[in-house]
Amino acid sequence: MTNMRRIWALSVIPIVSIILALLVGSLLIIASSLATGDSLNLLLPFVAYESLLEGATGLSLIDLNAADVPSLALSVDVERAARAVTNTLAAAAPLVLTGLAVGVGFKAGLFNIGGTGQVLVGGFTAALMGAAVAEQPVPVAVTLALVAGALGGAFYGFIPGALKAFTGAHEVVSTIMLNSLAAFIIVGLVNDVFKITGPTFARTADVGNAALPILFGRNGSLGILVVLAIIPITYFLLFRTTLGFEIRTVGANPSAARYAGMSPRWLIILTMSLCGLFAGLAGAIEILTLGYYPAVFGTSIGFAGITVALLGRAHPIGILLAGLMLGGMRAGAPSMQITANIPIEIIDVLQGLILLFLAAEIVIRRLLRIRADRITPSELGTVARTYGEGTV
Repeated sequence: MTNMRRIWALSVIPIVSIILALLVGSLLIIASSLATGDSLNLLLPFVAYESLLEGATGLSLIDLNAADVPSLALSVDVERAARAVTNTLAAAAPLVLTGLAVGVGFKAGLFNIGGTGQVLVGGFTAALMGAAVAEQPVPVAVTLALVAGALGGAFYGFIPGALKAFTGAHEVVSTIMLNSLAAFIIVGLVNDVFKITGPTFARTADVGNAALPILFGRNGSLGILVVLAIIPITYFLLFRTTLGFEIRTVGANPSAARYAGMSPRWLIILTMSLCGLFAGLAGAIEILTLGYYPAVFGTSIGFAGITVALLGRAHPIGILLAGLMLGGMRAGAPSMQITANIPIEIIDVLQGLILLFLAAEIVIRRLLRIRADRITPSELGTVARTYGEGTV
């Protein structure tokens, strides 16, 4: 019973936030029917969300009869389901990693908002290494490219960690600036230094044998298995090792950690480097799946990691589930657009609404009279913490 209470305490606000986001999204979808039709279509949210679910899982739950009245009718096409699940896993893999890049930081009391820059640096270094070892055997080339991407991201996480530890510079400010710095510098490098001749747009050389092998389906790459292996490793690190205990202790009370003989400075640097490693690996998976690094590489997985981490309560298992949900929404968005004529941008709106309701946890608890539990994590406290803490 204690475990069930703990699970409920951890999941109640994320579940309520998802439900509220879907309800508000329904109102927006109904309002959008005026732009595509002559009248309000009150049933459009049912069609939109059903097509979203079908695109993400291959399951069809709603059947519209001749009177356009929705009714429950479960149907499964095995081939379509396998393809949909593969798309969901492929979309979720980098989101889980960027979620870990934020969630592990929360455990140390840090808000790593620099996932985007770390993703870019990780992807770029993976592309350069991949091009350098493109002719090597696949296991060697893939391993070296993934490791290079992870180390590139770790280095870019080390910078704000060191600034925080030795100068007191707030990690939110430094990582935001580093995001822009990475984007501009990499664009310049690809356009002027590493650009190859031939393509109509600027990009790096092909990664060749460093491209992630497709293990199942059309896009079920090795990256999915890498992510599934990282989840238990991260859980073990955080909750079964001395280092993980120290990271969580520094996040809970730096003064107590220092009194106990721990080094908050070293742990902050290590944690931010680890966060960068996760984000850099996400960028490496993205680029090694694409096969090269384009000069304009627009990705939102870095900022989406914030939603994943908050929705997953900064716990590796929760982050995995949250990443799968958001990945499923992204995978099912094209189906929704085709079936219900709803722009795929509604997924970004839903993601923003989820984040909004997560941030309004105190308000939701009071309105719904949900009792706060002592075991409820304090990620929002980390997010809302004021600046000016000084050097640790």
